Amino acid sequence: MKQKSKKNLAVCGYKAVKTLANTSPEKILRFYYAKERSNEFGMLCKKLAENKIPYNQVENNELEKLSKSLHHQGLVAFIAEPEIEQLSKEKVLEFMRNKEKLVFLDLVGNSNNFGAIIRSAAFFGIRHIIIPENEKQASIATSTYRVAQGGMEFVSLYFVKTPEFFLQDIAGKIIRIGTDLEAKKSISHLSTICAPQGEKKASLIILGNEEEGISPQIKNLCDELVKIPGGKNMQSLNVAQAASIIFYELTRT
Repeated sequence: MKQKSKKNLAVCGYKAVKTLANTSPEKILRFYYAKERSNEFGMLCKKLAENKIPYNQVENNELEKLSKSLHHQGLVAFIAEPEIEQLSKEKVLEFMRNKEKLVFLDLVGNSNNFGAIIRSAAFFGIRHIIIPENEKQASIATSTYRVAQGGMEFVSLYFVKTPEFFLQDIAGKIIRIGTDLEAKKSISHLSTICAPQGEKKASLIILGNEEEGISPQIKNLCDELVKIPGGKNMQSLNVAQAASIIFYELTRT
């Protein structure tokens, strides 16, 4: 998604910072750590020193101010605020050729849920998530990185300006699978949905927002609708919890 201005983003939390340091240390612009973390992150400090990148040992209250979070776990690394790339036709063709498993989020508005979905996608090897260019859709925040637990380094994010146009454009090319409480098919049908006539195709799982699910307009553009069968006590799961179950079933196909 377009960024209004160039800013720095605080990445905090042990796993998020550890994965960032191991996979993309060149992204780090500044690094702050608590005394108890100094030994484990000594090699990172050495790399930063070689590249004249500032780092400093500070007290926990300073880490709290820097990250604006109580959940910094003794580490804060600043990076340039990531820019989400607009999805191109060339990238869609690449998805089709590689028969990728994709995710589209229809206005998932909570940054923690967004981060949890990214974490689950990374765990199950789903490498691409698409979101709408809409203020109601959560974008990348400090909490997204922290909750993703390092998953941000393994998942690519894209945005589309008009979800309806995007879904119309991929009709017949990528199987569009919506999630809906009233769906007649269970997620156990994903294996046959994603491989019609036994031939595996690129597929797109569409997850709806926390309050209303996917919109009627998006639902009408789906090739199939599926649901997670549950008991009678609760109507639905949190979208991030549901995502984990669906991704597990999807990657079995």
